[in-house]
Amino acid sequence: MRYALHWGEARITNMRDVSRDIREFTIVPEHGARPYAPGSHLNVGVIVDGQPDHRSYSLVGAGDGACYRIAVRRHDDSRGGSRYMWSLGEGARLSVTEPHNLFEMEFGRPEYLLLAGGIGITPLIAMAAALARSQANWRMIYAAKSRADAAFCDELTALYGDRIETRFSDEGRRLDLPAEIANLADGAQLYLCGPLRLLDAARSAWGSSGRPLADLRFETFASGGLYAPEVFRVKIPRLGIDLAVPTDRSLLDVLEGAGVEVMADCRRGECGLCALDVVAVEGEIDHRDVFLSDHEKQNNEKICACVSRAVGGAITVETAYRP
Repeated sequence: MRYALHWGEARITNMRDVSRDIREFTIVPEHGARPYAPGSHLNVGVIVDGQPDHRSYSLVGAGDGACYRIAVRRHDDSRGGSRYMWSLGEGARLSVTEPHNLFEMEFGRPEYLLLAGGIGITPLIAMAAALARSQANWRMIYAAKSRADAAFCDELTALYGDRIETRFSDEGRRLDLPAEIANLADGAQLYLCGPLRLLDAARSAWGSSGRPLADLRFETFASGGLYAPEVFRVKIPRLGIDLAVPTDRSLLDVLEGAGVEVMADCRRGECGLCALDVVAVEGEIDHRDVFLSDHEKQNNEKICACVSRAVGGAITVETAYRP
């Protein structure tokens, strides 16, 4: 584990809808909130199908030590965490961890570009505030389907003016990633949070630009994929396993529920610890991780069980587990 999780009780003190399908929650821990750096996230305990689970949500805004704010987009076809959060009301109690940061900022660069795709705006709000305080050279591009989907956009524009640029699909404004990257100063950094398609496009454009790969920083969506989730079957012939993986559970969840031990850590498709050997595929693998290379994904010899799925049939895998 990269860090130990310490859980505590908390209460929701306020809620507000910040777009047509995104709700912001203000959370006050029982023993007080802790200040946190831009890019931090909070783990929140949820109940899915009557069973305890947890989800990670980026913290919105600066950490002032008074409360935590998260924003949750309602996904009806996701694993159930957002449905649970949207079922809660003000005063509801829940368990949360202390903030942790896997998306840290590096200060002192000549220029910064913050790129948000939809709900990916959440960790970038605190980054924008920190860059503004330090009088850095920065701007933000906010891409979404429409203005109605762009949570916090009006607030950000009121604060930072023309530093906030929008690319809304229904207004015909498209994002030209190669051009945006080419216009950055030498030594600039790009911080990105958004869906898998945007991340893949950014990684491709950044790699083609010849800039140092370490200067592209990103946060991933564990639920994002190229296809809508559908039921598929997982088979492990050596163990006599043939199980259905429902739309609201991961391959890792189903295997663990069947008593198959799989090494795992991040559960976000980043660390690769849960990668399993793929023996056969009926259909196609929807690789949702950022650990495997493009070449490895094309070969379909591995699957990151925590986030990736199969579409159109079944997948046969092999694990290191020996009962």
